Amino acid sequence: MKPWLGDEEAQALAEVVASGWVAQGPKVKAFESDFSAAQEVRHAVATSSCTTALHLALIVAGIGPGDDVVVPSLSFIATANAVTYVGARPVFCDVDPVTGNVTAETIHAALTLDTRAVIVVDQGGVPVDLDPIRELCDRHEITVIEDAACGVGSQYKGRPVGTGADVSVWSFHPRKILTTGEGGMLTTNRADWAARARTLREHSMSVSATDRHGSLLAPPEVYLEIGFNYRMTDLQAAVGIVQLRRLAEIVERRREIAAAYVAGLAGLKGLRFVADPPYGTSNFQSFWVEVLPGFPVSREELLARLADAGISARRGIMAAHRQPAYRWRDTGNAGLQHTERLTDRTLILPVFHELDTVSMNRVMNTIHAAANGVGR
Repeated sequence: MKPWLGDEEAQALAEVVASGWVAQGPKVKAFESDFSAAQEVRHAVATSSCTTALHLALIVAGIGPGDDVVVPSLSFIATANAVTYVGARPVFCDVDPVTGNVTAETIHAALTLDTRAVIVVDQGGVPVDLDPIRELCDRHEITVIEDAACGVGSQYKGRPVGTGADVSVWSFHPRKILTTGEGGMLTTNRADWAARARTLREHSMSVSATDRHGSLLAPPEVYLEIGFNYRMTDLQAAVGIVQLRRLAEIVERRREIAAAYVAGLAGLKGLRFVADPPYGTSNFQSFWVEVLPGFPVSREELLARLADAGISARRGIMAAHRQPAYRWRDTGNAGLQHTERLTDRTLILPVFHELDTVSMNRVMNTIHAAANGVGR
C-alpha cells in the first residue's frame, strides 16, 4: 500500500500553515461535515486515530466493566484492545470462510449472558452483511459497533458501509483508502453520542479549544468527566478534505487493479481471491489471496518468492486470539477454525493508485512461476 498524495494536498497544508491555526479548528469541522455527508450519517466526530474513535464509541455506548463484547479474532489487534480499554471483556468469534467477516451465525455462537455489544469489521474493505446481524442484536438489545477502518468507499446494498450500525469508526492511516497521515472518525445518527464523543476527545472540557481561542475573554472551562486528548489537527483535516474528493477515483482504480489480478491469475489452481459479496461491493483496501493445499508451494514459500523478486507482499490478517496479550483466548462456545485457516493461508498483494502494468505483471509472473515449479 502507498498513499496517493499530490499537489492538492500540499497546497491545502500550505494554506493551513499560512493561516496560523494548525490544531483542531475550522478544517476539522469542515472535514467532519463533508465526511458525514459522504457516509450518509448525521454526525461525524474526527479523532486522532481509528483506535481512539473505537474507544470513544464503546464509552458513549455505555460499555464498561462486567460487559462482554463479541469481536472477530480475524482483525488488527486494536479491535480487541479498545474493548479492554473500557474494562470490558472481548469474546472472540469466528468469521465466514469466504468473506473473512463475522456473520449473525458466528456472533450467535459467541454470545454470553453478559454480551452488551458486538463489533463487526469490514475486513480488508469487504462489506459485512449487517442486516442479519442487526436482526440478531436488536432482538437481544445488543449495541452494534462497526469497525469500518478499511471500509470507506465500500457499499452495502447500495449505501456506504457503516450507515446501519449504531456507531461506526474509520481509519485514515496511510494503509487505508483515504489518509490524513494518522487520524480517525466516529460516525453515528445519535446526536447525544456524537456530542459526548466531541467532549470526551478534548479532555471533557465544557468549552472547546476552538471557542476559547476564538474569544478575547474566554469563559472559564469546566471538566465534566475524565476525558482524553484524541483530537485531530487542522493540518490532517485539510489533507482529508482533499482525499475525500478523490474517493470515487481511488476506489475505481483499486477495483481495476483487483480485476487485473483476477484476470491474470484466474487459470491457476489452488488460489482463491477475495471478491465482492452478493450484497455489496468492496473498495479492495486489501487484495488477499488464499493459498489452498492444492497449490504447488505454501503461503510462506510464495511470500519468499515474491520477496526474492523485489515484491513486498504481506501475510493475511492476524488472529488476535493467538497473540500473547490474549493468550486466555476467550471464545465463549465458538470455534475459530475459519479464522485460523485464513490467517495461516492468506497473503496480501500490492495495491496502490500508481501501481503500473509492468509492476502488476511482475507480481503475476512470479506467482505463475511458483505455480509451474519454476525457480528457487
